[in-house]
Amino acid sequence: MAKSLVSIQIIPKTPNGENVIPFVDEAIKIIAESGMKYEVHPLETTVEGDLAAIFTMITKMNERMIEMGSHNVITQIKTLYQPSGIQMVDLTEKYH
Repeated sequence: MAKSLVSIQIIPKTPNGENVIPFVDEAIKIIAESGMKYEVHPLETTVEGDLAAIFTMITKMNERMIEMGSHNVITQIKTLYQPSGIQMVDLTEKYH
């Protein structure tokens, strides 16, 4: 069972003020390729997994934004670390 839930919002500064959606799509692609469970929401994406692996993935996401031409990147992160284990469903089940 995963020990962490991390919600990520990535805000790249695009080269000429272009739409950030292609950048965000690329960041979500990196999350999907990680193999970790995730859910995309309107303002952030939540990932379930090992905390160190998630932070490695976030680093990759930021580096990719720069490779795509972003001048800089703001990444907002909310973390729940629970050594006994945690899943998204543990917090949201009653709403589904």
